[in-house]
Parts: sequence; C-alpha cells; structure tokens
Amino acid sequence: MLHGLASQLAGPKGEVWTVAPQSEQSGVGHCISYSKPVLVHKYGPRRFAVEGSPADCVIAGLNELMPLQPDLVLSGVNKGNNSAENTLYSGTIGAAMEAALAGIPAIAMSQYYGPENSELEDSFEASSAHGVAAIQACLKAGFARANDYALFYNINFPPVPAMDVLGMKSVAQGYRGDGAFSASATTSPNGRKFLFMHGRPQQVPTKNGTDAAANLAGYVSITPMRANLTAHDQLGHLAHTLG
Repeated sequence: MLHGLASQLAGPKGEVWTVAPQSEQSGVGHCISYSKPVLVHKYGPRRFAVEGSPADCVIAGLNELMPLQPDLVLSGVNKGNNSAENTLYSGTIGAAMEAALAGIPAIAMSQYYGPENSELEDSFEASSAHGVAAIQACLKAGFARANDYALFYNINFPPVPAMDVLGMKSVAQGYRGDGAFSASATTSPNGRKFLFMHGRPQQVPTKNGTDAAANLAGYVSITPMRANLTAHDQLGHLAHTLG
C-alpha cells in the first residue's frame, strides 16, 4: 500500500524505491545490525528486501542501493498503532528516525486497529484514503532543524472506516500509563519455562491534545518528533543537585 501512496506523491516523473525488511520486525525499535552483516535481496527494479531491521533498510538504501539521496523517506504503513509509548518500541519509527539522523526528510505511518476497522475487508482503508493528504500536510509544514537534530513526523490513522475519519490533528506523543508491557509464564512439556510478552490495552485514550486520544476520536494524528531524548526541564534541577 505504501508504494501506491508514494507513487501518487512522486507523480509520473518521480521514482519510488522500496527497501523493506525481509521478515516481521515489530518492536525492534531503532535496532541496527552493526554486530553482523545483513543480506540484501533484489526482487525487481528499485525493489529490495533486507534481512535486518527497518533502520537497517534505511542505512542500506542510503549507503548502498540508491544512486542518489532520496527527497523523502516513508516508513510503514505499520499494522497497528505507534501512538503513545508504542512510539518507543516501534521499528517503523526507528526507520524514520534513522533517515532524519542522516539528514533526509522522513515520515512514519501506522494504522490503528480497533473494533470498527479490524473486520473490514481492507483494514488499512483509512490510511489508504487519507495517507497522501497527511503526507502532504507534513511536507507543507516542513522539516526544520533545531540545532543538531532534524525533524521527522509520526502519523497514526484512526481505527475507523475511511468515511468516518474526521480530519487531521497536530498533537503531542501521549502516555497511557506506567508499564507498557507485561509477561506471563508457561511451562512446556519438557519442563522449560517460556515467557509471553503482552502489551497494554490499545483502546485506552491518552489525555486531550495527544496522539491516541485523537486517534480514538476518529482523527489522523500527526506528531513532529526529534531524536533528542534530553529531559530539558530537569537540567537545571540536576545542575543544582550537583552543586
């Protein structure tokens, strides 16, 4: 689907390159396979798969596969939301962040799932119908730098049919509460213990003005982001503590 959105944006004179993970990479965050080589498969003109993470795909595309630097990197559309704390675990976000660190404009996109869209014939209906407009909104807003770190965008499409999308909102990253994941144990027939990881309920809204709240209310959320994780509000307090 993302190839179709990108092709609409590029137009007849543009080029779309696809460099995607060879296998499922949910939850790998900004993982880089720097401790081992990765294998690249070519499936056609400008179509590649990488046996690595989404961020590996960006590195491979920018440094080896593409003859020129792209105008824009699009990551996704992820099956499931990357709102609130999910942002921190997301390989979709990791790819966009890696592109931004390389100085390339980048946008991550994810499709929220819920009871109103999970049983649709096309559960990506909302992102298919509203993806181009959301990307164009980001391009219009621009990719201003703040000192060292470039801007990238995180787009989440709401868990509703395309006709029920109410519009787009500029929002902050939300917070569902402490403990994004939990684990439960099971014992195999040979006595070995295995842990299964479980995420929090995804239909819990965050506070007003943040991503998951907007998504669950039927809006496309757009969040401008940078890779700088510094808690600026605590720098003065820490300096005072250090004396």
